[in-house]
Amino acid sequence: MDIQDTIKKEVARVLKELGVEIEEKEILLSASDTREHGDYTTNVAFKKAKALSLAPLALAEKIADRIRFDGLEKCEAVKPGFINFFLKSDELGQVIKEILDKKEHFGDVTLGKGTTINVEYVSANPTGTLHLGHARGAALGDSISRILKKAGYDVTREYYINDAGNQIDHLGESLIARYLQLFGIDAPVPEDGYHGEEIIRIAKSLKDEVGDAYVENAREHIDFFKKYGSRLLLEFIKQDLHAFRVDQDVYTSEKAIRERGAVEDVLEKLKPYCYESEGALFLDTKKDGDDKDRVLVKSDGSYTYLLPDIAYHDDKFSRGFDRLVDLFGADHHGYITRLKSAVKDLGHDPEKLDVCLVQMVRLFKDGEEFKMSKRTGNAISMKELIEECGVDAVRYFFVSRSGNSHLDFDIDLAKSLGSENPVYYAQYTHARLCGILLNGKAFLPFEPKGDLLTSESERSLLLLLKNYPEIIASAAKELEPYKVTNYIHSLAMAINEFYTKCRVLDDKDPSLSKQRLALVDACRIVLADSLSLIGVSSPERMVSRDKEESGL
Repeated sequence: MDIQDTIKKEVARVLKELGVEIEEKEILLSASDTREHGDYTTNVAFKKAKALSLAPLALAEKIADRIRFDGLEKCEAVKPGFINFFLKSDELGQVIKEILDKKEHFGDVTLGKGTTINVEYVSANPTGTLHLGHARGAALGDSISRILKKAGYDVTREYYINDAGNQIDHLGESLIARYLQLFGIDAPVPEDGYHGEEIIRIAKSLKDEVGDAYVENAREHIDFFKKYGSRLLLEFIKQDLHAFRVDQDVYTSEKAIRERGAVEDVLEKLKPYCYESEGALFLDTKKDGDDKDRVLVKSDGSYTYLLPDIAYHDDKFSRGFDRLVDLFGADHHGYITRLKSAVKDLGHDPEKLDVCLVQMVRLFKDGEEFKMSKRTGNAISMKELIEECGVDAVRYFFVSRSGNSHLDFDIDLAKSLGSENPVYYAQYTHARLCGILLNGKAFLPFEPKGDLLTSESERSLLLLLKNYPEIIASAAKELEPYKVTNYIHSLAMAINEFYTKCRVLDDKDPSLSKQRLALVDACRIVLADSLSLIGVSSPERMVSRDKEESGL
């Protein structure tokens, strides 16, 4: 049993003896900041003091006096009513052996065991390259998927291809114009078309393939142009995502959903919840908290974009997923209520649909906001930012704050090779650990024990390692990868404090060195695993400002 579960169980037992029932999940236990406050602390006495007509401190003292379990060094009550738990070094040290035995599977939790979950993210229209909003959504969605998988969920990663509707019509018209221009024909790109250089690139590819075959009657073949353009653009998007370490399991086509009549089927099911007004068909979503009812079919008979989206979510539910997670741009905030209302009307549980909002990113360079690409004069693409800063920095920074918070991305900081750059600091720390282990081979075999690891910096590290599964569970429950980046930074700081204060390789005390080297190896495993959860690499050697780090 995990030590935190043991503490909660014992607190619940003592409270029951005192006449108060409490569920273990109600007992909040947090890691203490300093050894002075023990290893763990709880405020449970504040919650239950009134039920026993006691002051919080008096109840805390009664609980502390009765707490007993193996591995406890002491338990004390402190003003104004907290209870601090001090563990024996042996108890904390057990985590080293557990990590060395389980390796990258340490921290795996069973939160989602037996639960299938679909995570849909990016889902950019195949009409151009990915921008920064897409990139942040990709980093968040992929990291959420990795964390959920570690938490025991059966995860399917999905991309919804918006390959039908007006935007694809505009793509076809834009590609026709660029294709004709290659033959010297004056064919302007429509004002509401797509002007990116990638459309010119596709037009050149098309010319190389078919020559002038469509010059005379290009507009009669607009479906061919739409299909050709969207297919190549999707391939470009997939390539860019793969370079960003993002690969989806399933690609679902809006066009395919429309072609098999799923939209009409869903519309028929929703009709009992609809009404007509001014020739349009409205879905009653106000009943579920929306600010107004929503149009599904316009007065001209065409569908709004909401209706195919409802059909797509009905399709996902029909595939048997226990839970759906969508990542939407923050401008879709109002979309959540109407979508949940619609899936409820279709007979699905709206609580099984979670929507994470992704706020936009602002770039800064040399202290000023940086908006335009020097190469294209347009907004900077995901690919350009990766080329400028590297995948590791972009992925780390993009998930370092909650997706629902705006993010200011400092290009200079992301490129810097120093401790002020959190991703570089974490990777440098990993390289340092690898170097220590390389130079400690003379002390093999290491001893995965903790009875000699009694300094504050060693105990802080052990406690952080022990709390790793709790961090995974919390990040998975809340769908918040920033909890992992916070943990990475705390762990890296604790490792470097330990490295500064404790001599790891000491021929005069080989037993202590063997235990410290085992601790170093455990830290290396957990640091690498936590970095992998946000798609960041853990190199064994790093280049600093002017030298290569070997861990010495």
